[in-house]
Amino acid sequence: MEEPSARPTVAVYVDGFNLYRRLLEGQPQDKWLDLEALAERVLPEFDVIAVRYFTAVIKPLPGKDRSAPQRQQAYLRALRTRPRTSIFEGKFRIDTRVMPVHPVELRSDGTAKTVKVKKTEEKGSDVALASMLLIDAMRGIADCFVVISNDSDLVMPIRMVKEELGRQIGLLSPVDEKRSSNELRQLDLDLFRRVPVEALAECQLPDELQDEHGVVRRPEKWSINSEGPAEARPSNQ
Repeated sequence: MEEPSARPTVAVYVDGFNLYRRLLEGQPQDKWLDLEALAERVLPEFDVIAVRYFTAVIKPLPGKDRSAPQRQQAYLRALRTRPRTSIFEGKFRIDTRVMPVHPVELRSDGTAKTVKVKKTEEKGSDVALASMLLIDAMRGIADCFVVISNDSDLVMPIRMVKEELGRQIGLLSPVDEKRSSNELRQLDLDLFRRVPVEALAECQLPDELQDEHGVVRRPEKWSINSEGPAEARPSNQ
């Protein structure tokens, strides 16, 4: 008979695009990130029972690295080998929009000059994260629920977990305190921590993993020897 854990349990909800943009972009050597290991590293007093990862499948973009979608798919395959990790995929849209130029320029009739642009947008991930967070909290699957994000759009579901459902709620911020969302910081959180930059290198997946389709490997551009531009790497402060 399995003995119950002496530690309180935690379920972790990862805003994939926010984590990428705020902490991983410009750090290719850290992108092969083991989210379960990271959760255990940052929340050592808890028994991590579930990691839910929310993202959108990216598409090739003109002028961008066209192999990026293949690297993302390799990473998603690798994550699916982790026993406590589940993945929820939103949509990645590319639309043509007409928008004002910056800085603003006026035509002779007083209207703003515009330009046609391609706008990329992630759709559905925030709603999925909020929905799963609330459902899991209502079911009481863990003692504490922790979100990894700096997106103020998640203020309402986080507040509801605490105030309406009476559950413990926490936030792991992918940015330093100066750049943290004021709206999120002002919530009545039971736990607030920064994801330490040094933890990323300590929490990498194995270079090769086996799934039902065969071997999945760390992309060459994400090798340990890769380094992003120095100015793009966040400081430890």
